[in-house]
Amino acid sequence: MNLPAACRNALLLSGLFVLGLTSAFAADWPRQVTDSRGTHTLESKPTRIVSTSVTLTGSLLAIDAPVVASGATTPNNRVADDRGFLRQWGDIAKKRKLARLYIGEPSAEAVAAQMPDLILISATGRDSALALYDQLSAIAPTLVINYDDKSWQALLTQLGTLTGQEKQAAERIAAFDQQLAQVKKQMKLPPQPVNAIVYTAAAHSANLWTAESAQGQLLHQLGFTLADVPPGLQTSTSQGKRHDIIQLGGENLATGLNGEGLFLFAGDEKDVQAIYTNPLLAHLPAVQNKRVWALGTETFRLDYYSAMRVLQRLEATFR
Repeated sequence: MNLPAACRNALLLSGLFVLGLTSAFAADWPRQVTDSRGTHTLESKPTRIVSTSVTLTGSLLAIDAPVVASGATTPNNRVADDRGFLRQWGDIAKKRKLARLYIGEPSAEAVAAQMPDLILISATGRDSALALYDQLSAIAPTLVINYDDKSWQALLTQLGTLTGQEKQAAERIAAFDQQLAQVKKQMKLPPQPVNAIVYTAAAHSANLWTAESAQGQLLHQLGFTLADVPPGLQTSTSQGKRHDIIQLGGENLATGLNGEGLFLFAGDEKDVQAIYTNPLLAHLPAVQNKRVWALGTETFRLDYYSAMRVLQRLEATFR
């Protein structure tokens, strides 16, 4: 089968799932899938998928996969709606009657009650239910997925392959690539390099997105250059070993924000003003030159829906 270039590239980037088939996009079942826990056989195309990771759920919805329930985060916070689902796809979840499994702490009982035929777990992050792997794998085939070391397109391709929704995944990626090419053609880039962060003013801390993050890769696709991390920078690893973020706090916050411009993911204009009025950040080039831009509170996690919104905001900002 001839695949779109974007789809082929995303599949190559994924590097996690390997199907034991002649073609990775074959329609035949069963399929063999390999993750960090070994090789699993999916006997048939899943019809009741449970996502224990609110991060993964948006991508499943984007490819019309039969996800029936999802873990959630704290409702009505800066990134989530009144059900604890991420804002960029919350309305779609309601229309498809997506059930909420739990808020925060994973529950094997809640998963079992949904009678799934496939369970998905994130390998890292606060929405990971990896500690319950043994319990969950006794309920249904359970796959561990890394989302912290790849683009959202690579993740979408993985999920499309293991759910039998390859066509939908390729279509979403192609639609995004078309929009990205249009935006890139019209954009006038600001001075480089830049930083991309999630800023928490109350804690005087930030998560700095790395070049391996979905956010970093999206900016790279658009022609932005991420600033190199200063050598010897002391960072926190309280969320475990992750590839997509570097946690900055205290004095290291200012040290780590060394770009000419600063993009705030999961942020709005209030966050921009909080940075501009923080005396400890006043010397930063991005602050002095008023080059701090908010990309919206729904961009904490990138999937098809939030990535399209990022394109819209960047197009409007850098005409």
